[in-house]
Amino acid sequence: MKKTAQKKDNNALIISRIFDAPRTLVWKAWTDPEQVRRWWGPKIFTTPVAKIDLRPGGKYLYCMRSPDGRDFWSTGVFREIVEPERIVATDSFSDEKGNVVPASFYGMDWDWPPEVPVTITFKETGGRTTLSLLYDRMPPKEMAEPMTAGWNESFDKLTALLGEEMMRRAKTTITAEPGIQEASLTRIFNAPRERLFSAYTDPKLIPLWWAPARFSIVVERMEVKPGGTWRFLNRDAEGNDYWFHGVYHEISPARIVYTFEFEGLPGHVVLGIVNFEEHGGKTKVVEKSVFESVEDRDGMLREGMAEGGLEVMDRLAELVEKP
Repeated sequence: MKKTAQKKDNNALIISRIFDAPRTLVWKAWTDPEQVRRWWGPKIFTTPVAKIDLRPGGKYLYCMRSPDGRDFWSTGVFREIVEPERIVATDSFSDEKGNVVPASFYGMDWDWPPEVPVTITFKETGGRTTLSLLYDRMPPKEMAEPMTAGWNESFDKLTALLGEEMMRRAKTTITAEPGIQEASLTRIFNAPRERLFSAYTDPKLIPLWWAPARFSIVVERMEVKPGGTWRFLNRDAEGNDYWFHGVYHEISPARIVYTFEFEGLPGHVVLGIVNFEEHGGKTKVVEKSVFESVEDRDGMLREGMAEGGLEVMDRLAELVEKP
């Protein structure tokens, strides 16, 4: 749905769009730097840099790049964060280091203040989300028109991104009932069971799918037998290491049972149960995680377990569904 823009009595500008996606997804698309890089800016621009320190007092720094390679930087400070309802921040032109600069820095002859407060609200109704930007002062006329047009094109790109995310989520079912210390992922793969079983048990294949794509994966140890142990490393682009280990309790083409422990949070052991059911050349995988407490389960969900699980299932599908 196209954006709407209006001038209010207090000389403010509102730009809004309704997205066919739940608020949690729209919020994440707005606050996750990796997702912001995929939609921020008008359609002919790319966004090579998006840095977000999402907390009151934290800053953001974005770079839009034109087709001819010219960079336009913007920055601001977060004043208020009410997840997933509202963000209040400042908005300014900047240089690549985040220093605030006037519009004239980019050759724009606009009478535009160095810093403009912006309120972004997210309101969900019936599974759809209305996102609204409120600029507390109206920009000059010569700036308002290209500004709203640019936001409209950005929102077109965001609509496409959210559509992809909704399709991805439709393929994988996540179950996490309130008050129960379990969570599960279910997905049907267009691949035979032996291919799925191999992906879970072959140390050469684990690095191709076991974690979200932002991590490189190293298999230090993998003894695929009852009583055998495993230890994997996830390393992010900044060089941070995250180690995981566990013990295999049951191994068969129909079922794998193992323990899982993040070494950065020792003592919180998760029991993993993976069932493989083949039907007509396709395989239904149900991966259940049983936590020591509801608090542990809910904590992992807050840390992005569901989002990570969705991406991992997509990566697994890319691996096993290849011709």
